[in-house]
Order: sequence, then C-alpha cells, then structure tokens
Amino acid sequence: MLRALHKIPGLIAALLIVVITLSGTVLSVLPALEAVQAPAQSEPDLTVATLAERVAIAYPGIEQIRRAPSGRITAFYFDGGRPGAVVIDPATGQGVANYEPSTFQRWMTNLHRSLFLDDAGRLTVATGAASLLVLSLSGLMLTARRVGGWRRIFSRLRGPLMGRLHVEVARLTVVGLLLSSTTALFMTASTFGFVPEDGGPPAFPTEVSGQTGVVLDALSLLRDTPVAAMRELTFPYPGDPTDVFTLKTASGEGYLDQGTGVTLGWADAGTWQRVTETIYMLHTGQGAAWLGIILGLMALGAPVMAGTGVILWVQARRARPRIKGNTAAGQADTILLVGSEGGSTWGFAATLHLALTQASHKVHTGAMSQFTPRRYKCAQRVIVLAATYGEGDAPASAKGFLDRLATLPQVPEMPLAVLGFGDRQFPKFCGYATNVARVAEEKGWSQLLPMATVDRQSPQEFARWGRDLGQALGHSLELSHSHAIPRSHALTLISRRDYGAEMQAPAAILRFAIPKAGLLARLTGRGFSRFSAGDLLGIIPEGSTVPRFYSLASGYSDGFVEICVSRHPSGLCSGQLLDLPPSQSVQGFVRRNFDFRIANNTKPVILIGAGTGIGPLAGFARGNHPGRPMHLYFGARHPNSDLFYGEELQNWQADGRLTSVTTAFSRTSARAYVQDALRADSARVVRLIGEGAQVLVCGGRDMAAGVVDTLADILTPAGLTPDLLKTEGRYVEDTY
Repeated sequence: MLRALHKIPGLIAALLIVVITLSGTVLSVLPALEAVQAPAQSEPDLTVATLAERVAIAYPGIEQIRRAPSGRITAFYFDGGRPGAVVIDPATGQGVANYEPSTFQRWMTNLHRSLFLDDAGRLTVATGAASLLVLSLSGLMLTARRVGGWRRIFSRLRGPLMGRLHVEVARLTVVGLLLSSTTALFMTASTFGFVPEDGGPPAFPTEVSGQTGVVLDALSLLRDTPVAAMRELTFPYPGDPTDVFTLKTASGEGYLDQGTGVTLGWADAGTWQRVTETIYMLHTGQGAAWLGIILGLMALGAPVMAGTGVILWVQARRARPRIKGNTAAGQADTILLVGSEGGSTWGFAATLHLALTQASHKVHTGAMSQFTPRRYKCAQRVIVLAATYGEGDAPASAKGFLDRLATLPQVPEMPLAVLGFGDRQFPKFCGYATNVARVAEEKGWSQLLPMATVDRQSPQEFARWGRDLGQALGHSLELSHSHAIPRSHALTLISRRDYGAEMQAPAAILRFAIPKAGLLARLTGRGFSRFSAGDLLGIIPEGSTVPRFYSLASGYSDGFVEICVSRHPSGLCSGQLLDLPPSQSVQGFVRRNFDFRIANNTKPVILIGAGTGIGPLAGFARGNHPGRPMHLYFGARHPNSDLFYGEELQNWQADGRLTSVTTAFSRTSARAYVQDALRADSARVVRLIGEGAQVLVCGGRDMAAGVVDTLADILTPAGLTPDLLKTEGRYVEDTY
C-alpha cells in the first residue's frame, strides 16, 4: 500500500511537480536579488516619521511609501499630474532608480500559482502540491523501512546508483518539500476562503479635525514605528481635509489625523492574519531571503527525484520479462508465483517457466498478489519465488499474499515449494520468503521441497535448486539462467604472477590493459571508463554465454584491470584464464558492486580475506591514503605458495597505506586460519570496531561464516554483533 501510494501519484503528477518546483526555485531567488539590489538602511533606529519627511521633501506630490519584505522602499508620487514611482535610498529620501514591476516575475508567478488558468489552474497546482506532500511523506516512510528504522534514516545506502541517487536526494530535500507543499496547500485554502479571516483595518474615522499641514515628526505613531516594521504609509489626498494618513505595519493598521497627528483608530493584526503572513513568508522567502534560497535549492530535488523515479519504474518494467506460452491458471498443472521488487526475480521465473514448459508441464506464472487457490483447478503443485523488501517485508508484486494465505479456511491440496532471493549481507536475508514458508507450515500446507535460498541472484545456486526440483518432479531439470549481459570488450593480458604450484592449487594474479572507452562511454560511466576495487569483472569464457564474475583488485585510476583467480575443478573459465599467456585476450565487462565499498570517512578499516579473496582487499589497500588506519587479516595455505601480493603488502605497510598485516597459514606447522588470527588479536579488533571501524570480508562462504561466528564471540562482551554492524553498513561481505 505504501509503495503504491508513493508510486502512483509520482507517475501521474511528475510533469506537474517538475513545473511547479522549477518555477518555485526561480521565484525563490528573486527575494534575495531584491534584497541585494535594495539600498541598504544604514540607520537601524530610523523611524517612519523621519523617512516620510525625507521622501516628502524630495517628492512633494508623494502619495504612498511602501516597504517590501526584502527591505526595498518604494515611493509613489504625482508630479505635474503624472504618476511616478522610484526606489528610495532611506538615508536621503531620494530616488536611486525608477521602479517598474518585473514582467518576468509576474509571468513566473502566474505560472507557479495557476499555470495561467486562473482558479482552475490554482486547483491543479494545489493537486500537484498535495501529490508532492504525499510523495514526501510516503518516501520518508519507505526510506526508514529500507534502512531499518527512523534512527538509521541517514545511514549509508546500498544498491544501484539510480536508486541511491533517488533516496539520497530525497533525504537532503524532504524537509523543504514538506514545508513548501504544506504551505502551498494552506495558501490555496486561504485564496478560496477556507481559512478564517480576522483582523483587517479599523472603521474609517467619521470625525476628523478638518485641519491639514501637520509636521510629520509630530505624528507620535510614526515616531514610535521603526521603518523595519512598516508595510506602507499612505498620505492624505492633497486638498482634502477629510482624508487621513493610513499606516500599515507588521502588527496592525490605523489612521492618523492630518492636522493634529492624533491616532483616530487602530486594529491589531488577528491571529489568522499573522498565521497567513507567516505561511506566506515560509513559502516564498519574502522577508527571509536566506530561507527562500534554501527552499529553492531543496525544490530542485523534486525534478531529480521525478526523473530518477520514472527511470526506476521503467527499469522495473523492463526487468519483468514477458512470459511466453503462459497457460491459463485454471488449466495449468504448475502454478509459479513471483514476489519481486525491482524485477530481477521475474527473470528467474521466466527461466524456470521455460524449463518446465520444455519438460511438458503446463505452467501459469503470475504475481504472488494474484494468489487465488480456487482458480487452480488442475494444479498439481505451487512454486513461490520470493524476494524480500527492506527488513523482511513483502516485495511489490507479493503484497497481500500472506493475508490471503492466513485467512484460507483450508490450504490447497497440491504441495508447495518456496525459493527465496536475497543478499546474505543483510540481517533479514530472505526474510519474506522465510515468513511465507513459516505461515504455510503453520497452516499445514504440504511441502514439495524444503525452503531454499539464492544469494545475490546466483545462477549457480538457482541451477542447484532446479536439479532438486527436477528430482522431486521425477525428471531432470536444468536451469541455465543468465542476467542481461552488457556489451563485452577484449581484455588483453599484460602480466601475470602464478602461485599455488607447491600446494597443487594453481592460482594467479592477472593484470589486463584497460580497453579504450569512447566519449559517450566516458560521459555515462559505461564500459571500462569507471570502475573501482570491489567491482565485478565479468569474463565470458569460450564455449559459454554465461559470464563468471571476479572481484576487481584495482580501480580505474590504477591504470589496469586486475583480478585474482584460482583453478576450480572442471572450471571452464578459471581454466582458460590460468592458461592464458600474456598478449592474449578474453572478453569481459564491468558490473558495479556498490555494496562492497570502503565507507567515505576517516574511520579505521578492517580487511578480512582468504585465498584469492584478497584481490579486492589489496585494491582497497592500494588506493588507501596514508593516515587512515587499515588493518589486514589474511589467510592462505602456505607462505611459500599462496602469499598473494607479498611484496606489495610489505611496501604498503611501509608507506602507511596498511597499518598492520596479520597472516594465518593452514598448511604450516602452526596450522592457523584467519579466524584464529582474529581471536588472537581480539582486543584490538574490539577496540577498532568500538572506534567505528568498517569490516570488509572477502573469500569463500565457509570462511565468511566462520568469521561471523568468531566476531560474534569476540564482540558479544562489548554489546555488539555482526548483525548490528551489518544494519549500520559497517560489515560487508563479498563471498563465493
């Protein structure tokens, strides 16, 4: 519900919001320009009486003096029967420039307020403001849900650039957007008479002295009113003894006798009048130019979020493939239900749908939100592929599924299989799929397979689950899923260092030349124009269309592409890479890995890795600046065989890029693992984490699990856990 509340108004009102926020940004600058251009008031105690005397001497035919919220003072007068208007220097009462209302400001104001459509336009703009308010509130709640609560609302974000940009801009601008939208709605309500009115001018005096020619300095009300409080002073009509002076200030409005100077009537500004004026100031910045500029800059966030929001919506739509040969739900023997947030799970569903169809099954694939068991008249099984949103919440296409399941009078007779998709770096890994399996079990729904998971969209884990599914179905089932592969480039090997011969475990550090990128690629950051240590290098081996991914040990600024590779039994790609001689090429591409990054601060860093997992960690150390504490814990088989980057580690420690290097070797007499090194150095590890250190782990999944267990033991006495560090973005993994 919350995501729909955020998405639908955003898509419908995107263009309207862009128009009103951009025009509002332009208008927000004008008060500041007006304040800068207005002659400065050098006398802080200048009174209205003194100012009026100076202006009256310079312009005997003075009719009115106005003071704008910016401080600009304008005099309106008649000279020889012709009207005139000048901007006044309050120090002299003389005009410094002719006053002419800005046609540009009037045009922009009409666009912003009503789109040049009068009342209908005002209502349309109010609709846009209401949509902006709904988007701001729902976006704020979605962000809190995404990062794990309100206390972490400004924590580090993970994920693709477009999504992070959308949320980052929202976090920076949401306060201004909330203020602008709520004040805009209040002003619209005031325009159409929905806000109570009070205050206003007092009754015009029925009795006056009939005298004229009072000395302005004799008017006590003018003497007691500072210019800074004045809105306007209107002079009596020349030759009319029944007319009066009219003074409007921030606190009220009143009349003064032009012969005696006596105050003939005064009315204080009412509560609603003061509220309305305050709302006007908060919305326009009139009277607070600095606030106007801040709100204007924040308003620029709306067009950025509108653009990124539309792009994210389009990407999600494109990521959801069209299911070919989708059997009607009532005729299918297999019901495949998908819960996806960004669309990637639909790609896995399409692969599974195709494989089952080729195995002579009749398959219906649909969203989990469309779960209706009474329609599945011929179904023999239900398979759920479910991603997780935020902290264990339902993804977009699964909303309502658990409610429907919980209220079923009886569960379906056909068995259920649940496959969860997620990222083990998050504490609620596959949390929603786990909830689905739990509720189904509590309801007594029989299982076709035990619940399984796929970490970070791994095609290999998906294929293994597919083989288990095929075995349960009584036939083989090969799921060969491949993500959309970007354009690959030829990577020429320029050097290699081989390791592992003594341990019969061949491995190598391979360094490739950076392929040349065209102008468009450099501008958009595609191809090899930008990459960082920790990003992924996709290698497409000969004889396969499925890429294999390796963590990069270098960044673009290093001037080369570097990876660490170990040979895997029957490994097609690793075998080709380890047999590759210098000057030969392979096809590859870069996939950004924003979740595995060094935090942008000066806090300590703890790097933990084993085997070829040292690759990105070495890249982080290479790019570290001396002075930032960085500690490496590295495990390998034997120092004579598997000490990757041995020479560099010494040099980086000598020049300060690495504060310490602690190694552990499993095939020596000491027989130690990286977990043992952490335990032996537990006091320093706890101290560093207490100082805000970030922990980055790279290597095999078993090693990473052992590190988590070890750190849990080490940190428990300090009241910390790896899960807590993960939620704070201070513990990240890149495992294989």
